Amino acid sequence: MAEELELDLVEISPKAIPPVCKIIDYKKFLYEQKKREKALKSKATKVTVKEIRFGPQTDEHDYEFKKKHAIKFLQDGSKLKAFVFFKGRSIIFKEQGQILLLKLAQELEEYGKVEQLPKLEGKRMIMYIAPKKVK
Repeated sequence: MAEELELDLVEISPKAIPPVCKIIDYKKFLYEQKKREKALKSKATKVTVKEIRFGPQTDEHDYEFKKKHAIKFLQDGSKLKAFVFFKGRSIIFKEQGQILLLKLAQELEEYGKVEQLPKLEGKRMIMYIAPKKVK
């Protein structure tokens, strides 16, 4: 029957008794399958990570300004990577950096939750905040 219609005989379910076959145009079938996979892939959410950089001695006004940006990023659904960068000998102020990041986490509590608490990596103290799901 498949040869008469100039189509392909495709085995759909080989383990079934009797095996299930279908007469279709195999190239068209593959094309539509790829199209479906591509559509599913495009619907998958892409996570963006926005960064905010502080110094250990960041002033109150600068802190507030950066906090507003952090709130905007979290409301837009992006993850936030907040870090304190220590230059030269400023590494002696690592407690100040940790206090700054914890203060930020506490003030952003209603917009996102902390994924990773402040952790020192080289000359940076990094903290990740994920946005809360919008209801």
